[in-house]
Amino acid sequence: MKHIFFILLLVSGLAVAACAQLQQFQHIVIVFQENRTPDNLFYALCATEPCSTNPDNHHYNIQTANWLDKTSPSGVTQPTGVALANGYDLDHSHGGWVKECDLNTQVKPPVCRMDGAAGTKSNRGAFVYVLNTPDSKHPNGILSSYLTLATQYGWGNFMFQTNQGPSYPAHQFIFGGTSALSAAGDAAGTFVSENFGTGPAGCYAKDGETTKLINSAGKETTYTINHAAGKTTCVLPQSQGGRSTMANLLDNAGLGWKYYSTKGGGTDFGGSIWTAPNTLQEICVPDPTFQTCTGMEWANHVDLNPSDFLGDALGTGKFGCNLANVSWVIPTGANSDHPGGSKGGPDWVASVVDAVGQSTCTDTINGQSFSYWQDTAIVITWDDFGGWYDHVPPQILNSPEGGYQLGIRVPLIFVSAYTPVGLINNYNHDFGTILRFVERNFGLVQGALGFADQRATNAFAAFYSLSNTPRPFQTVHSAKSALDFINDTTPPTDPDDY
Repeated sequence: MKHIFFILLLVSGLAVAACAQLQQFQHIVIVFQENRTPDNLFYALCATEPCSTNPDNHHYNIQTANWLDKTSPSGVTQPTGVALANGYDLDHSHGGWVKECDLNTQVKPPVCRMDGAAGTKSNRGAFVYVLNTPDSKHPNGILSSYLTLATQYGWGNFMFQTNQGPSYPAHQFIFGGTSALSAAGDAAGTFVSENFGTGPAGCYAKDGETTKLINSAGKETTYTINHAAGKTTCVLPQSQGGRSTMANLLDNAGLGWKYYSTKGGGTDFGGSIWTAPNTLQEICVPDPTFQTCTGMEWANHVDLNPSDFLGDALGTGKFGCNLANVSWVIPTGANSDHPGGSKGGPDWVASVVDAVGQSTCTDTINGQSFSYWQDTAIVITWDDFGGWYDHVPPQILNSPEGGYQLGIRVPLIFVSAYTPVGLINNYNHDFGTILRFVERNFGLVQGALGFADQRATNAFAAFYSLSNTPRPFQTVHSAKSALDFINDTTPPTDPDDY
């Protein structure tokens, strides 16, 4: 009888273990692509899916005709299709944002008219969408991986970049919730608003290098690096009046993080505007000549080979199964979606998702084994609008910090085993929402950074329910596998070099 009782207990325990629910994601992967809007990059969704400019949770908010154009006699223009590698770039500086927004200050709060895209330096080149063109490697079209992800997982109709401008401040916002040089600067609404002139960024920036600061009134001034005068973009630690980042929160909680970026083609391999940790002194610890980062945090958490993420997720890298609690994944130029010649983005993003979904790596949680697919959330978004047209006006935040926030809409896809097929979300999001999602998921104080994370209104809760039975993974078919990217020996370039 004792043996029977023991067997019943054992079977009962196995049943409980089999039904145990995940309490939180163990891993969050933030994939950050380049320079697109939903109207520009996901226009092809509307060929097979319901689209509307007055969407409910069954429609993708993408406009396919009558794009607003104040330079046209009719006030509108009809978009035309171009290749993903379209051959030209647009003005996506803060000045480019100002022109495209065309702010109506006669109403309170002010509202973007969204009819000024023709004012960008490439003029009417902004009024185009990407064609889902098939080729020998992409029989269902070059965008098929993106379209699959958008329709099979969660799509955000209202995701806005937090900043009103280009990549450098965008990457600061995705890593720490602000591009200000200090917490006091953020509170006053003073942000680094542009990319750097010709040289490297952050702690790598040399004397004479320039960027711009914007104040709460929207006025930009040139900011020239002068280390002797204390004018630098190498941000001090929080204890010395600087600002914190998500890295501080994760470190303090004993959680692991990794920022995968690219060496690029220059000599200042760590100084890319897309490598956000290079701006934080306590992470970078620059050498006396600002030629390289020497800090242990930098060595342990910054990886300048993006394909290493694939090895860490698959368990085939030098450290085996090594997926951090939070990963930022930045592409090389060939895979960035940057306008010009980059066309590898859909395959690259598919490989990131497939690496997680196909991984044999597991985590043991409360005695139960979960695969990476079962305990990972993947957030896919784009760092800025790239100068392309988009019809949805961003909310202009009514606060001193809001002078440079929010920017124009960018695509958002949320991937997890707990996300229903075809979920469409209509809450307003920005990069601060991603940080707040990380905080909420790992039990950190929500809004603890006090920057964009504090102003975020939700934490992606509508995109998933951990009480759902995890969905089996289905491969996102693409022309390249994770191993193709891992074994690619092509010299990397910066994300905007194609």
